Amino acid sequence: MCYQAKHQLQLESFFKKQGWNENDIKLAQTHIISRAVYPASELKTSRWIKENSAVCEITGTDITKITKDKLYRISHELHDVKNALEQHLSTRTNELFDIEDKIMLYDLTNTYFEGRKENSILAKFGRSKEKRSDAKLVVLALGVNVEGFIKYSSILEGNMADSKTLEGMINNLRIKTSASSKKALVVIDAGIASDENLKMIVSKGYDYLCVSRSNLTKYTVDAGAETVSVTDNKKQKIELCRVKSHKNNDYYLKVESHAKKLKERSMNEQFQTRFEEGLQKIADSLTKKGGVKKLDKVRERIGRMKQKYPSIQKYYDIEVCVQPEKESAKVKNKPPIASSLKWAVKKNIEINARSGIYFLRTSLDGNSEATLWKTYNTIREIEATFRVLKTDLDLRPIYHKNDSSTMAHLHLGLLAYCLVNTIRYQLKNKEINRGWKEIVRIMNTQKSGNHDSSKYS
Repeated sequence: MCYQAKHQLQLESFFKKQGWNENDIKLAQTHIISRAVYPASELKTSRWIKENSAVCEITGTDITKITKDKLYRISHELHDVKNALEQHLSTRTNELFDIEDKIMLYDLTNTYFEGRKENSILAKFGRSKEKRSDAKLVVLALGVNVEGFIKYSSILEGNMADSKTLEGMINNLRIKTSASSKKALVVIDAGIASDENLKMIVSKGYDYLCVSRSNLTKYTVDAGAETVSVTDNKKQKIELCRVKSHKNNDYYLKVESHAKKLKERSMNEQFQTRFEEGLQKIADSLTKKGGVKKLDKVRERIGRMKQKYPSIQKYYDIEVCVQPEKESAKVKNKPPIASSLKWAVKKNIEINARSGIYFLRTSLDGNSEATLWKTYNTIREIEATFRVLKTDLDLRPIYHKNDSSTMAHLHLGLLAYCLVNTIRYQLKNKEINRGWKEIVRIMNTQKSGNHDSSKYS
């Protein structure tokens, strides 16, 4: 299946145009197919090719010359032609499946390293999506179309802020094969949707659709707007209503989900209980022998509690009372001592008032509420892409010591994903919606029949 997909993507003709020799072309195809079917290190891959696979028979590669060092080398050579190869695959998949790229999805993920990576420029400590705060990270930024084909990829430093990465994708956006004169729509998550980025998207000639970073507090229902009810993929009711913000002239869509409301209310109650329990421990410490009583240390503990529960602490007024100076002046230069701690929810505040509500923001106009909501939900496709890369194609963790090997490793995974998505896209069109690991399991039952059986007797 991967070999057929490779033919459909015309990889061989691309490598020939790059001036590659026949042996390297065969080796590259062998390595990409192997990465898709058996994602592993170059050492394990070389063993698998020789002992457990007929991939060399299919690609025509000399199996006796397969070594981990040759696989390492061809990975680097594939990365050397990354931009040209990415453009080729972008154009080819559009031609192959008659795709116009009217909608582009952009998001980031990160993967972590095993090892200290002391001399790496890419590996940095950052916010790990796998909760690996102990490990250095590298960020992978992807732009894909709604069919899941990669249009743009970039490997960035692990501490790169999401909102600073978008312009590179916009500048490299591939819409050259689109037969439509309509501007492409860029769909992004709230973490990337800063006002500066939204202005940049429009300045480059595109439209945008995103979740508003700020939960609107002052808005008016658009004239003639009606609440529209739709259902999500779990058949749960969603209510949509067009509203106007006083901040700008963008189109805003108020989205209210009853299921999301119940979930967020439950989370808020849990966080509120834990936050107050934490404050109570700080207060109890003020009356205990040996407890933390110094004012600066008490405030430090309160600060840590606020940092731990940022979504709840903003609703509270917290007051630290200090012992009168005359009581603490008996010892010279004695630091201020906290005597009590008081807290309460701010007046006229309802913590759960905004539960289950968020706002979509777009530069588009004239689309129906249901169409916009459905369009935004195509961003689930890029989440599925990351899931395939990380889980099915084993893109984490990374063991390579130098940055060039790291980038070659990640790029090889993206090339394998392109084969995988080419296969899965065609299967999904036939209503075969299986995950890649399940497809591999099923296809592993197909065996080559030209081996000499006498060797195994």
